[in-house]
Amino acid sequence: MTKKSSSRLFGIIGCPVEHSLSPYMHNAAFRRLKIKAAYLPLPVRRGRLKAAIASLKDAGISGFNITIPFKSECIRYLDAIEPVAKKIGAVNTVILKNNRLKGSNTDHQGFIRSLKEELRFDPRNKEILILGAGGAARAVAFGLANKGAKKIHIYDIIPGRASSLARNIKSCFRGCEASFCKAKDMPKVIKDCRLLVNCTPLGMKKKDKLPIDVKLLHNGLKVYDIVYTPLETRLIKAAKKKGITACGGVGMLLYQGAIAFEMWTRKKAPVSLMKRTLLDNIKR
Repeated sequence: MTKKSSSRLFGIIGCPVEHSLSPYMHNAAFRRLKIKAAYLPLPVRRGRLKAAIASLKDAGISGFNITIPFKSECIRYLDAIEPVAKKIGAVNTVILKNNRLKGSNTDHQGFIRSLKEELRFDPRNKEILILGAGGAARAVAFGLANKGAKKIHIYDIIPGRASSLARNIKSCFRGCEASFCKAKDMPKVIKDCRLLVNCTPLGMKKKDKLPIDVKLLHNGLKVYDIVYTPLETRLIKAAKKKGITACGGVGMLLYQGAIAFEMWTRKKAPVSLMKRTLLDNIKR
């Protein structure tokens, strides 16, 4: 594609990215609204992100999404970052305007909307455990704290990353107590939690181990797994087997995508069509 092309180019960069369902829902939306545009998966190898973003900018890409593992790293290679994305420390949506790449975060809004609709869960005054402290976890924690969560525990296999996220949340939200959780403390911590959010990629592959010991799941808990393919991860199946309300990340994917679509096109996203397209193409 050249800058003079009449068709607009969008995409998603990540490693891996071939599994992404975003191209299905965005291309369906473009067709429905008769927008001359295409949305492509754009795999980028680790260590090549700076060069990839520069190439996309030079090609005149109209916008793109960013997924694992680049949501935080990409910030240093963009021309501008919206204040909320800067606070979160992660970007998942980029738009090219006046030859400048501007990063935003629509993940936190997409997660909160999905949490309300899928689990009927209100974070206000609740205690919550988040597994993982990467880019998606940063958005989830921000969204929960912004909606009045009382306390957020964060666990990550890299303790420093979890403690860094906890400090970030506390500095942004005085009314929310945030702390990093050690593996040995998880049995005690989860007892008072009303929501567990898996923000790790564990569950995407059949051979993946569970992100938490299912024996720790209790009836006072709801479970949200941001993994969206397969539709039901091992964690979700284990939670439901114990009678616990649980859902996957399709809703988060849908709503963050719809918000990004509207940013890029200035048109209302056909949400029902986008959701139906996702469900038609997802692994069961």
